[in-house]
Amino acid sequence: MNPWIKPIILEDAQIRLEPLNKQHEQGLIAAVSDGELWNLWFTSIPNAEQVHSFIETAMTQAEQGQTQAFAVIHKNSGEVLGSTRFCNIDSMNHRVEIGYTWYRQSAQRTGLNTACKLLLLTHAFELLKCIAVEFRTNWHNHKSRTAIARLGAKQDGILRQHQIMPNGQYRDTVVFSILNSEWPAVKTQLHYFQKKYSER
Repeated sequence: MNPWIKPIILEDAQIRLEPLNKQHEQGLIAAVSDGELWNLWFTSIPNAEQVHSFIETAMTQAEQGQTQAFAVIHKNSGEVLGSTRFCNIDSMNHRVEIGYTWYRQSAQRTGLNTACKLLLLTHAFELLKCIAVEFRTNWHNHKSRTAIARLGAKQDGILRQHQIMPNGQYRDTVVFSILNSEWPAVKTQLHYFQKKYSER
């Protein structure tokens, strides 16, 4: 395990991010089935039958220090809302990516993503002392690109034909990042968004 990234629970008043494990399987199946998220062809969201291997792979990668995956839990109900993770961990250069993020359809556009990103970014910049946090998404995932930019991340560029997708198509990957010098302003903005959501 990479000593720079250790299993940790991140939480606020509403949600809790727990290290992903086998106990979350049924909750994740219910979450991914809410809206049949796997039908978004430009994502890598597992279908209900793939959730088991999704968790197994995440746990193996965590043991190898490659990622730290989380289940996103609603604290009051205990309902699993989705998943997210730290990945592409570069402890030598104090950089990390936040990715593999998806939420059940009924929890989208509720302020959940803002809350999750605030927890993850606070941990990355204030505890891990990252100099940059990266985000990546498929060129065709316009919703994701808009959400990442809304956080305050800036687009670094596009990796053309970056990956070959399961259907054989080439994926162009859009890369964004937030620098440690930008974090105070981004943090202020995320707190502002949270306040606006709470007033709805």
